[in-house]
Amino acid sequence: MPNIVLCVNIDHIATLRQARGGVEPDPIEGARICEYVGADGITVHLREDRRHIQDVDVIILKDVVKGKFNLEMALSDEIIDIAKRVIPDQITIVPEKREEITTEGGLNVKANFQKIQDVVRIFHDIDVEVSLFIEPDEDVILSSKETGADYIEIHTGSYCNAVESSIIEHELERIYHAGEYALGVGIKVNAGHGLNYSNVIQVLKTPGLQELNIGHSIISRSVFDGLAMSVQEMITIIHR
Repeated sequence: MPNIVLCVNIDHIATLRQARGGVEPDPIEGARICEYVGADGITVHLREDRRHIQDVDVIILKDVVKGKFNLEMALSDEIIDIAKRVIPDQITIVPEKREEITTEGGLNVKANFQKIQDVVRIFHDIDVEVSLFIEPDEDVILSSKETGADYIEIHTGSYCNAVESSIIEHELERIYHAGEYALGVGIKVNAGHGLNYSNVIQVLKTPGLQELNIGHSIISRSVFDGLAMSVQEMITIIHR
């Protein structure tokens, strides 16, 4: 199994901070701890409603993060302009609705094809890689490749939310097939959403998987075990 990169999503450190409107816990310090104990990079989602990560966090993280800095973002002109100024290592384009609790599904690539293609060109011109957060579907993967994007990030939420064993197996097969198909058409493979310390194990078998973006389960575990130990435990699972 190839070495799979772990980028820790620290959004929910900021969620806790924003609950009181204060300065703690500090997501910047969280990023430092994650990388210090072995995380390969940091992921944040700068949402249009700024419910957790704030503009200033993104600006500071650009200088603080030593590994990969992955900025998740919607196809919003405002957020695109911020990303162009910050220049992260990678942007991941995700769907976003104001009323959702968390990202509910994959990006509609076909409906947004021209906009995505334009954004890919913009960020390639400043040496930023582009990933598209999508459902594990052949047509969507092919459209993603045609936009010029570097990566797909397979939305693993349906698998993670499944309860019945038959549905779990079906969703895993969709993920595995998506990885194989992506390799075949020549686009790199990431995965994320809803992954935790148990369900991630099967996802590690995805063909061509290069990167996992995991946040909520790590931050949740850190309430009891501390952030450093929680990150280290996930790294151990991924690399064993």
